[in-house]
Amino acid sequence: MSTIPALGPDRVGPLYGALARFAGPVELLDAVRRLHALGYDRLDAYSPFPIHGMDQALGLKRSKVPVLTLAGGLFGAAFAQTLQWYQSTRAYPLITAGKPLNSAEAFVPITFETTILYAAFGAVFGMLALNGLPRLYHPVFRGKSFARASTDGFFLSVEARDPLFDRREIVALLEALGGTEVELIER
Repeated sequence: MSTIPALGPDRVGPLYGALARFAGPVELLDAVRRLHALGYDRLDAYSPFPIHGMDQALGLKRSKVPVLTLAGGLFGAAFAQTLQWYQSTRAYPLITAGKPLNSAEAFVPITFETTILYAAFGAVFGMLALNGLPRLYHPVFRGKSFARASTDGFFLSVEARDPLFDRREIVALLEALGGTEVELIER
C-alpha cells in the first residue's frame, strides 16, 4: 500500500525523496543491494540495529575517522614537544640538578597525555563533522511510520537528487522490492 502525496503543482515544498518500510532486515538488505545494482547511489537505510553487510550494499567507503585521529595525535605530540621545549629553553631556562635545558626524557609524560587528548579530539570532532552532526532535523522524520525505525521498523530512503530518481518509477520499484508503506517525502 503506498500513500503518495499530491504530485501536482499544489505540492507544498521541494521533494526530498521516497521512503519505504520493509518487513525485516533481510528484505531491506536485499532491496538495497538490488537498487544499488540498478545504479541508484543516493540511498540510506534505517533500522533499529546494525545489519551485517549493509555498508557494502550501500557502497559506503572506508571511514576517514582513523586518519583524523592520527592527525590529531601527531599534532598533539608536536604541540607538547614544542611547548615544553620553548618553556624549558627560552621562556624559563632553569638548570635543575645539572640536567640539560632540553631534556627529552622529562617531556615524555606530557607528550603522551597530549597525544592521547588530541587524538580523542580528532576522533570525536572528525566523526561529528563527517556525519553532519549535530543535526536536529532530517526530512525522513516526516514519514508517517518512521517513528518505528528505532523499535521495529526497517526503512529505505532514496533521495530525489539521485540521477535515476523518478517520482512514479521509484514508488513502483520500491513496492516491487517489497516496500509496504511507500511515500514521497518533502523537504
